Amino acid sequence: MEKPKKFNIWMAQIRAPFLILAVLLVGIGIAFSFKYPTDYSEFRILNAILLVIGIVSAHASINLFNEYSDNFKTGIDSKTTQTPFSGGSKMISKGFTTPKQVKFVAISTLILSFCIGVYFSFVSHWIIMVFAIIGGLTIVFYTDFLSKIFLGELFSGLTLGTLVVMGAYIAMTAVPETALSNLLPLEVVWVSIPPGILTLLLLFLNEFPDVEADKEGGRFHLVILLGRKNAAYLYTLGIIAVFGIIAMLAINNISSPWICLALLPLPIAVKACMTAIKHGKDIKKMIPALGGNVITVLATDLLLVVAIVIDII
Repeated sequence: MEKPKKFNIWMAQIRAPFLILAVLLVGIGIAFSFKYPTDYSEFRILNAILLVIGIVSAHASINLFNEYSDNFKTGIDSKTTQTPFSGGSKMISKGFTTPKQVKFVAISTLILSFCIGVYFSFVSHWIIMVFAIIGGLTIVFYTDFLSKIFLGELFSGLTLGTLVVMGAYIAMTAVPETALSNLLPLEVVWVSIPPGILTLLLLFLNEFPDVEADKEGGRFHLVILLGRKNAAYLYTLGIIAVFGIIAMLAINNISSPWICLALLPLPIAVKACMTAIKHGKDIKKMIPALGGNVITVLATDLLLVVAIVIDII
């Protein structure tokens, strides 16, 4: 077997295409910093870049810790059917990287993201340190603990969804003296919820193909707990919640009508729901649903950014 280029190997292991999610989440928070500026707001390109680097590094870190565990410690990936959206990269088992290398880069990216969080906790607000600690603990304990007590999806949605949107806004608008009650406008809080649910659902549906291997490897996530059929119904409820909240924000004038742009991926999401309910146990037939799920998550987050920017203009 011809060895891929080193760059391609590492892009596969950090699951580079999924890192777009981190950029979009930061983008929502930064867009809100223009819509709701404070007396201390002053756009600093360096801070925006640091935010992106920090969240992307955190996302890469949890992907690498998962790769280290599933491809080396538990061997889960060796028992899964690889899809474009699940099953790991298998780069360690193929001998393209070593477990030591993957663990080193996982720790390094975690430290980098945490250091950036510390920086913003000093220049913006201490609450960011709380967010950083919650995120760091989720990264470290996700694979070996949270994914075994059906809390992995919840904490992933919280830390790589809702808290990123809130944290990015706070980082761009707050100072250490800002009162907690003045940190977040109501719209920012509400709009941060759908991205959190979407991140949860991204991970949730990607667990469908790996249920047997995950169970054998000691995991106990929501799909194992509920079974694929019930999990598919829960996924559908999650989709309803996401788009229901978005519609409610427009109806109640919490957001401008432009936020309805984020409803455009709904048909794709509905198709993913129907496929999951009907073909949840068939890996090949689930692949279109997994792809639709990814498109739904990324497109909805992107359109939230677009809606906020249009409203500002």
